[in-house]
Formats: sequence, C-alpha cells, structure tokens
Amino acid sequence: MHTFYSLLTVSLLFSTALVAKPEPAKPSARPAASRFYEVRIYHPTPGKYAEIVDRFRQYTTKIFEKHGMENIGYWTPTDTTMKELIYILAYPNREARDASWKAFGSDPEWKAVVAKTEANGKLVDHVDQIFMTDADFSPKLKLKKELPERTFELRTYTPAPGKLPNLLTRFRDHTMKLFSKHGMTNVAYWVTEEKDPATQSKLVYILAHPSEAEGKAHFDEFRKDPTWVKVKADSEKDGSLTTKVESVYMKPTDYSPIR
Repeated sequence: MHTFYSLLTVSLLFSTALVAKPEPAKPSARPAASRFYEVRIYHPTPGKYAEIVDRFRQYTTKIFEKHGMENIGYWTPTDTTMKELIYILAYPNREARDASWKAFGSDPEWKAVVAKTEANGKLVDHVDQIFMTDADFSPKLKLKKELPERTFELRTYTPAPGKLPNLLTRFRDHTMKLFSKHGMTNVAYWVTEEKDPATQSKLVYILAHPSEAEGKAHFDEFRKDPTWVKVKADSEKDGSLTTKVESVYMKPTDYSPIR
C-alpha cells in the first residue's frame, strides 16, 4: 500500500509540473517589410498614345509578371491634353528591381514585341521615374476593382527645407483622418528615394474619389473644415511645410489591377 501511495504522489507531482510548465512564447507579429515602388510616366511619341497604352494591355504587363514585377496600377490623366501613361510597379527591394528590369530588357519575347509594335517607329519618347518606399502610416495597399469605377488622384508634395518629418507627422496624426471624414479614400502613401542624397525626399500619395468633380468638392470641404484650419495653423507657426503641391486626376485603364 505504501508503494501505491508513493507512486500516486509521484504521478500527481509529475502531472502538476506538466500543467504548470509555461508554453514557449510565440514570436510577435512583425510588420511586413517595406517594398520598393516605382512610378513610371510614359510620354509617347506624337500620334502613338493609343498604341503604347494597347501594348501594355496585350503584352507588357504579362512580361513584367514573368520577371517578378508586381503590377499595382495603370492610369491615364483625365485631362486628355496630357498624353501620358502613368503606372506603378512593386518589387521586394531595389536590387530585385534592377535584376528584374535587366532580365526583362534581354527577354527574347519582349524583343519580339518591340520589333512588332515599333515597325513603324518608336512608341515612347521618354520615361519619367520616381522611386519610393512605403510611408510608415500608409494603409495596406489593396488591389481591387470597384464598381462604379473610381477616379484616382496622384498627389506629390515637395517639403520646405527640413520640414519632411513635420509634414509626415501631420499626415499621420491628422490629415488622413480628415480626408476619410470628407469622403476621400486613402489608397497609399510613399516617401521618395532621390538620386542625390542631399535632396530631401518628397511625399507621394494616391486618393480615390467617386469622380473628379466629387474629389474637388471634397477637397474644398476639407480645406474649410475648422479642425483642418487649426491643424494647419498650429503646424505652420514656423512657416509652410511645403513649397510645391502637384495633383493629377487619373482614370484607371481596363487592365489596371486597382480600379
């Protein structure tokens, strides 16, 4: 009997130790690493606008994907006098970007496409590029197509000297919330990577609106909002945070992943 109770005691102690043993801590969720983005603005040669837009539809986007480039969005300005194709690609990092473009440029499939589509002359006069990474407050980029089709607005802010941190803080703490309040959808926010390290980065972001007219109306409401008037005044006691603000209203192409 004594042996039985001894074994029972040992068994209970062992069971208690198993129950009391803490589970190993699970690794905390880490935010996804920022990807590398590129805005590319194509200026077609005269008379070739429709052809360059169509070449992307038929060939280019698919070959981009083949080489690990993520198609984010393709747009044309609502101002039809601006003959431009504006698009954004995403990559894991700058090194991956450079490798993908090198492979793309030497791809026999792409070379055949160029030969076929440029038999009567070049389609592209020149290309503007903007390199960017996610702003820390940017919402997760959602590639979705909504109906009715939305109008997008690409906005670029050039900060006053030394004012980029203040500008980002204002957007993080106030501006984005006020945009939402006035019916504007925050799509994504980025900070540019400039070629010259001495050049201050810019803030680039995209908003979505039901239409261009509604977008402009909502911005007028935003600018008159007493909360914004106070935020702006408080944040600019030592001077304006920007030296230049640029805006382009855009319509997505039929093959744009985000619409």
